[in-house]
Amino acid sequence: MNNNNNHRIIFRLCCIALIVTSMTFAIRAGILGQLGEQFGLTGAQLGWVNAMAFLGFPVATMLGGIIYNAIGAKKLVALAFVCHLAGLLLTIIAEGFWGLLISTFLIGFANGSVEAGCNPLIAQMYPKNTTTMLNRFHVWFPGGIVIGALASNAMTSFGLSWQWQVALILVPTIIYGLMMVKAQFPQFDAQQNSTSSNLKHLLSPLYLFLIICMTLTAVTEFGTQQWIEQILGSSGASPMVILALITGLMALGRFFAGPIVHRFSPSGVLLGSAVFSTIGIFLMSQAQGSAIYFAAALFAIGVTYFWPTMIGCVAEYTPKTGALGMSLIGGAGMFAMSLWNPVIGYWIDTAKQQAQQTQISAEQIEVVAGQAVLQNLLIFPIVLIVVFIGLHLFITKHKNVEKYV
Repeated sequence: MNNNNNHRIIFRLCCIALIVTSMTFAIRAGILGQLGEQFGLTGAQLGWVNAMAFLGFPVATMLGGIIYNAIGAKKLVALAFVCHLAGLLLTIIAEGFWGLLISTFLIGFANGSVEAGCNPLIAQMYPKNTTTMLNRFHVWFPGGIVIGALASNAMTSFGLSWQWQVALILVPTIIYGLMMVKAQFPQFDAQQNSTSSNLKHLLSPLYLFLIICMTLTAVTEFGTQQWIEQILGSSGASPMVILALITGLMALGRFFAGPIVHRFSPSGVLLGSAVFSTIGIFLMSQAQGSAIYFAAALFAIGVTYFWPTMIGCVAEYTPKTGALGMSLIGGAGMFAMSLWNPVIGYWIDTAKQQAQQTQISAEQIEVVAGQAVLQNLLIFPIVLIVVFIGLHLFITKHKNVEKYV
């Protein structure tokens, strides 16, 4: 088998593994209400369950980034498969808070292993076409969320339990596991891909600045998407349809990202993304009914390029951080979400309690509380506008950023 055909097979395997990752995000967002009702969990407890997915992710990316050059991508992807399988099965048989906590951590760890293994692998397989192929790979994160969101919405409408929805994710999991058994992963020169060399460049001011930016972009994107069912459940619009709309537009945008990034530069794209995210979240916090779909579309335009462009900034502006740098910045984003998820759950509980003190209907309580939480989340993209103005000015002024890394 020639290299091109082999690379195509490996790339498809990576895409299916990423679909599994994104389906866990979408279906977990869709079943949060059912989990809370069945097990009697508060918003804060649901926040801790959500947090485990976002905590497992950075643990895996940190570990995977460190050992990637030593063990190779195939063993990292194999680890992802084992943890996906175990985490999904344990979720299905969970009997309460602690069972969900442990199983969700395993799923998060699997998701992080996919990112730690696949991002640098794709960059190494396609050295002359890295940005395009990374964007095509990341199409399948929102693409998988569309699949998961629509499946969750349909299965819920047919009265199927959350266990069946989680079981659905086992299908692509088994597919990429079987593909991995036969796949021949490429080998790369260990001297050119040295973890010790990557480590030396992690403390550069620019890389540390990008890490901070990544935490803010992650909370802006996932803080809204993961709680969409809880925040907008009584708004008059379907939360899962909103999620599918957002992620469908994201997939389309990422597929055609190449010309946009080339025209405006990564830092310019990030600044525009922050502006659109701010407008979208603000409008979602004010609108009700069908108007929310328009606001959600603007939000989608904003968050489309956050994740892949932040990874692209690392590859372009701090290339000497290598596979480790790419893994750790993704881990930083998910770690931030592990910290903020319980806070968002607390915001929901508090907003509902405050709304209950007013003379409004139960449905309006949910709406008012959701709008209050969105107004809190609005802080993150507003800060990003300021931060990315600074980054764009710096990059524009210093064309050669290598001396700063």
